[in-house]
Amino acid sequence: MTANHLLEFLRGHRDDMVAELRSFVERETPSTDKVRLDGFADLLAHRAERLTGGRVRVVEQQEAGSHVQVQVGDGDRPILLLGHYDTVWPAGSLDRMPFLVRNGAARGPGAFDMKAGLVQALWAVYALRRLGRSIPPLVILVNSDEELGSLTSRALVEAEARRAAAVLVLEPSQAGALKTARKGVGMFNVEVTGRAAHAGADPFAGVSAIEELARLVLAIRAQSGLGNGTTVNVGVIRGGTRANVVAAQASAEVDVRVVTTAEAERLTAAILGLRPHHPGAVVRVTGGLNRPPMERTDQIGELFEHARKLAAEIGFSVDEAMTGGGSDGNFAAAVGAPVLDGLGAVGGGAHALTEHVLVEHMPPRAALVARLIETLA
Repeated sequence: MTANHLLEFLRGHRDDMVAELRSFVERETPSTDKVRLDGFADLLAHRAERLTGGRVRVVEQQEAGSHVQVQVGDGDRPILLLGHYDTVWPAGSLDRMPFLVRNGAARGPGAFDMKAGLVQALWAVYALRRLGRSIPPLVILVNSDEELGSLTSRALVEAEARRAAAVLVLEPSQAGALKTARKGVGMFNVEVTGRAAHAGADPFAGVSAIEELARLVLAIRAQSGLGNGTTVNVGVIRGGTRANVVAAQASAEVDVRVVTTAEAERLTAAILGLRPHHPGAVVRVTGGLNRPPMERTDQIGELFEHARKLAAEIGFSVDEAMTGGGSDGNFAAAVGAPVLDGLGAVGGGAHALTEHVLVEHMPPRAALVARLIETLA
């Protein structure tokens, strides 16, 4: 059998794949809604068992949603398929953006990021089974908290990545391109304590935490635009109580993105080392790097070249890209696994009202995942 048999089979089941996507999207899964998350985990476990024939384990969590782990076959060096089912969309989003397919695009909250990727992964394994093709040892791990930083699932992701022969991440593509590098992501909180005073009667007796924070924001922003790919964003600021009171408290939430581990270490030290300008102010900085950078290694480059050749056999071309967004692929790469990310949906609008999946690409992308599974053993 050739790659074309896989593609023909999956194209013949395109409507079934879209119906699967509908069933996934219409079960809303906000990252912080444990009841909805656990309900979807049960649905996913049932569908994974039916489609893959594997042994399914629902990994329950006390506060977060359950994670779902599927094992197909046995072996010391399985291929790991990685994804998440939580979304950034609050419950009720379906009311204003219901699932629909129009002009070849499937729309709905979480369709692109990343429920279509889950559908493609499950149907890739199903196609291999139905066509009687050999399936090597395989683990599918889908977590419930990726959008929050994978706080309860990171250890599980890293443990599976350490023993994997290769890690295939079903996050959405970047305009069709596979992702061979991702920036590392850090989150910091900067808190300033000043001294309150009456803004009219005794203004100079106070120490303005807001003024102090403004200076620090400029210092933080100066870390961006240095030509090394680093970006720093001060996304949230809070401070003060009333216009006629010198602010005694102010804080800022800071997002950082870095290309290399060395730059992550430098930037982390710079932010944690912030000091007050006014001797009467106190600065406290907490946080750090949440996701290490996924740097393009020789292993990752070889994996992409292999995927590029398989895609050509199937009948489409594929490029590679680096993205500023993080994924669980960052964790897998950091423990030394060869990782190929962005194997999920082709479309766009992640986290936006324009979120959509181009349906015609679902079968060939699933075929690529299937060919990777059977050739990476």
